[in-house]
Amino acid sequence: MKTVEREEIFKSSIEYKTPNGILIAIGGAESKGATDEHAEIANHNYVKFEILQRFVDELKVKNPLVVVIPTASESPEAVGQDYVRVFRKLKVKNVKVLNIASREDSCQEEYLALIQKATGVMFTGGDQLRLTSIFGGTEIMRLIKYRYYKDKLVIAGTSAGAAAMSTQMIFQGKSEGFIKGSVSITAGLELLNDVAIDTHFIARGRIVRMVQMIATNPTFIGIGLEEDTGVVVKKGNQLEVIGSGLVTIVDGRESTYTNIYEIDEGAPVTMRDLRVHLLGKGDTYTLEIF
Repeated sequence: MKTVEREEIFKSSIEYKTPNGILIAIGGAESKGATDEHAEIANHNYVKFEILQRFVDELKVKNPLVVVIPTASESPEAVGQDYVRVFRKLKVKNVKVLNIASREDSCQEEYLALIQKATGVMFTGGDQLRLTSIFGGTEIMRLIKYRYYKDKLVIAGTSAGAAAMSTQMIFQGKSEGFIKGSVSITAGLELLNDVAIDTHFIARGRIVRMVQMIATNPTFIGIGLEEDTGVVVKKGNQLEVIGSGLVTIVDGRESTYTNIYEIDEGAPVTMRDLRVHLLGKGDTYTLEIF
């Protein structure tokens, strides 16, 4: 890219407040059409390919370029090719995999050129700390954010790829998470403002670790995504639930008390007067974060 273009991208966070792009955050295990998928067996709301089809539908151009980023995965080549196969089943023929394994990789001009042309970007699952450590502050991440705000770029992330979208990111911790110090938090890629996302939320019993994260700063709204479930986010704060499961919204802004600043590590965290919403397919929610 030219120097002028790079300067414009660097300034974009100041110039753009409401994104023109769309985010799709997925709780993991989204349907890829397999006959033994758990949701198909257990849930009447299951629709084969529903979430990935919605991603494709939101691209809204002929012959879209979809860029798959499997950086979070321990098996990036296999995971990347898996998504190539699925998207081709969904009639998207132009799919490229960016196997970025280091911060040095992220600087390659060919990768920047693909992001510049992309209609959609898909972050796969894996380890969200690996994803943020490699992408955070890089030129390619600034370009993704720039295009998300300025253009109609569609960005999807599943499991780790969804968790990394938020401002505050839980990157490890026991599922029960009620003991102070048992949850590790860092900054995410900050595609959503004042939001924290956790995935596999009901299947792995993660509401209490979300509450501990919110207790540290009740400004943040927690979004818990169940498997084969996601949210489509437009204008940066308009959520629509898709998929077969539930989305849990945890709002601590009107909470009256937490003991997290009074107790030592190893003691249970308490919090009072949380607001919790359970949302299903087709439900909408406005994040009051601006």
